Amino acid sequence: MAALEQLPKAELHLHIEGTLEPELALELAQRNGVALPYASLEELKGKYQFTNLQSFLDLYYELMGTLKTAQDFRDLALAYFAKVSTQGVRHAEIFFDPQVHVANGLDVNMVMDGLLEGMHIAKERYGITSGLILSIVRDMPLETAQSVIDSVKNRASDILGIGLDSAEVGYPPHLFTKQFQEAKALGWHRVAHAGEEGPASYVIDALDNLHAERIDHGIHSVTDPELLKRLASERIPLTTCPLSNRRLQVVGSLDELPLRNMMDQGVLINVNSDDPAYFGGYIADNYKALSEIGFTLSELASFAEHSIDASFIGDDQRRTLRQQLDEWKTKHSSLLKA
Repeated sequence: MAALEQLPKAELHLHIEGTLEPELALELAQRNGVALPYASLEELKGKYQFTNLQSFLDLYYELMGTLKTAQDFRDLALAYFAKVSTQGVRHAEIFFDPQVHVANGLDVNMVMDGLLEGMHIAKERYGITSGLILSIVRDMPLETAQSVIDSVKNRASDILGIGLDSAEVGYPPHLFTKQFQEAKALGWHRVAHAGEEGPASYVIDALDNLHAERIDHGIHSVTDPELLKRLASERIPLTTCPLSNRRLQVVGSLDELPLRNMMDQGVLINVNSDDPAYFGGYIADNYKALSEIGFTLSELASFAEHSIDASFIGDDQRRTLRQQLDEWKTKHSSLLKA
């Protein structure tokens, strides 16, 4: 639906490595002399069927090994921004996984330089603003997380925030309290994956010990009525990812997602794509998928409004984006009333 693609929105839950399409992965592998165990593009595409989070992560980390140079990271970022420039994205806050790149022998500063160059070009080319969120890979050794934080402290202003991602169960948020405290001292915002495969208690943990300003995924919060009340009263946004939840078998179907339940209880929901190259769609595809299971255009517009309000942008830019959203609502007023 064209209206959904034109709907002004922010993307707040996007792993830039998760935008690595199989075609680009093979191109980078050839460019950098990386041997992948796939005889063809079709064989590689056949691996994009997942039974759980770990089965996805195995392929995700394998293909990340094709990224070797600043040019690779710039090209990766630009490919993402080119796609979402036609899907209404006005601002994006993107995760990157420096621990994995360092483990692959790369300099974290080189990684950041490439991504930041792509982000700068995207702002000039498409008018999309963006920020980098350094995401801790929770199932890698804790000292590697501390090491990458230490290595970029001298350029703290290049980073918007700190996040926490990867295999959730068995790695509760409080294990990373020290790193999040340091991030706060550096002026970084704080977000954390919690309540995707992990229980609602992980969401509480992230709020109490990491002082997370947003919760990424968070759909298992629905099992704890008191937590839902807290999320609503404290206006803690959830950056939900419908197609991701379905592809990783977190839910059996999109109809099982508790988004309307949480929304009806005042929880601030926004919609994102997570790892779109792997999960079958970019941000507009996620909005479209929700429209196909009964969410109205007015409800989808509220998700876009929440994304703007939940983003870590300045007041002037927020007013500008809210004005663009109001103009979209005026243009599509007849559809919103339907």
